Amino acid sequence: MAVQHMVWMKFHDGVSDEQIAEHCEHLRGLKAIVPGIVDIAVGENFTDRAEGCTHGLLVTLTDRAALETYATHPAHVAVADPLKRDAKLLAMDIEA
Repeated sequence: MAVQHMVWMKFHDGVSDEQIAEHCEHLRGLKAIVPGIVDIAVGENFTDRAEGCTHGLLVTLTDRAALETYATHPAHVAVADPLKRDAKLLAMDIEA
């Protein structure tokens, strides 16, 4: 069963639009690197319904095993660590 990995991001004050765009581009690039990713969508929130979160990420993975691979893959870690410094993140994973 496919897994949806969702992340809500609220970037800290002082993080520039250029830095945010870089983070988004690095996230998109994971699709070509990490096995088990079916699709990645990342973008700016255009509503006021996310309690201040400005951006979102949705990663579709083949299954739970692929989620484990994604979470520990060096390319993901290299993208996630700087993101964690620049934004508050909330994540959830569901099977769909």
